[in-house]
Amino acid sequence: MKSFSVCTVIGALMLAPAAWAGERTVTFAVDNMTCASCPYIVKTTMAAVPGVANVTVSFEAKTATVTFDDTKTNADAIAAASMNAGYPARPTQQGS
Repeated sequence: MKSFSVCTVIGALMLAPAAWAGERTVTFAVDNMTCASCPYIVKTTMAAVPGVANVTVSFEAKTATVTFDDTKTNADAIAAASMNAGYPARPTQQGS
């Protein structure tokens, strides 16, 4: 009986991070967007990061709003991908 309760506790601890994981939305300020093709490049670059579900880019506001699975990626990885494409990005607003 004691081994059953130990297994139950271990199982609950292993599943706990999954209960806290989920979808997050972050808005990034994006530099260097100067032409009509820039939003497309930013969108495809950020969307290529594993775990990213949706990217919406505003050329006028110079922002990108990204929804992603926080068990697969994070805001730093998305910003790094954008930076590597020549468009430095920094989080300005983090949602749920």
